[in-house]
Amino acid sequence: MKTAVVILNWNGKKLLETYLPSVVAFSGDAIIYVADNASTDDSVAFVQREFPSVKIIQNATNGGYAKGYNEALKNLNEDLLVLLNSDVAVTKNWLVPVVSEFQKDKNLAAAQPKILDDKNKTHFEYAGAAGGFIDSLGYPFCRGRIFNTIEEDKGQYDDTISIFWATGACLFIRNTDFKISGGFDETFFAHQEEIDLCWRLHGLGKEIKYIGKSKIYHLGGATLETQNPKKTFYNFRNSLLMMVKNIPGIKVVFLILVRMLLDGVAAIQLLLQMKPLHFVAVLKAHFSFYCLLPNTIVKRRKIKKQKGYAAQKSIVWQYFVKGKRLYSDLIK
Repeated sequence: MKTAVVILNWNGKKLLETYLPSVVAFSGDAIIYVADNASTDDSVAFVQREFPSVKIIQNATNGGYAKGYNEALKNLNEDLLVLLNSDVAVTKNWLVPVVSEFQKDKNLAAAQPKILDDKNKTHFEYAGAAGGFIDSLGYPFCRGRIFNTIEEDKGQYDDTISIFWATGACLFIRNTDFKISGGFDETFFAHQEEIDLCWRLHGLGKEIKYIGKSKIYHLGGATLETQNPKKTFYNFRNSLLMMVKNIPGIKVVFLILVRMLLDGVAAIQLLLQMKPLHFVAVLKAHFSFYCLLPNTIVKRRKIKKQKGYAAQKSIVWQYFVKGKRLYSDLIK
């Protein structure tokens, strides 16, 4: 199975210096690409000089994660695409168990490995952890990470299971399925576009898995730090866009109204926490959502919906009211 590891880069020379060596050393026969999003630093020259085996894809503009990968992948012919963040350290034979699963399961469209924190290697990392799920209100959560509660890796998630979404930090996806699904929604720019893609793949009857025998370490926040209001903007806006596109039936109207109410509560909390820029980011996210709503409804009409999408009725209720902080508490 021909495999391409594609690393999206934007002014990331320092990250490439730190993390690209492990990818080159441990990726076997996979072809490694660095897809550059119109960087203004010398990261491309650095890769060409220090890693001549790595191929360069040059994007004309910085279209964020979504457009950047859409542009980079459109001319690739490898069977399996691995979309890897530039701040990820991989481990020996990390590709083997995942590729093997794709070879066994012909309906498998996307997958992710175990994601551990490069800053705290004994714990899972926020972006993906041990596989993603979603609740009835469109809130994403993971095995190993619910909101800001991060679990220690004790081998509790060394299995292979079906999940709802696989993280964009290290997303394995079959090339044919990426193209059939239409790729990423470029309106998102960054954040949650992988969940939207996985949601559409489920609508097409495809399988998505977490494969715990493969392990990587993710730094996280290398492009947008947690404290950056832009991250707040994209997360709030894109979550609403994703719900409108993918939740089946008329109930989407009610669920959007509930989410708007909860977003208002979250915005007030940010203001009370003396984070005025994040408060403003939530307001901007909603205004942007209203502007994009007509076009999003058009997209909705073209998407096959999956009825049983939610793993929980409300993760907010379970976490903040009932005090269930761990995935093991939820499944009880």
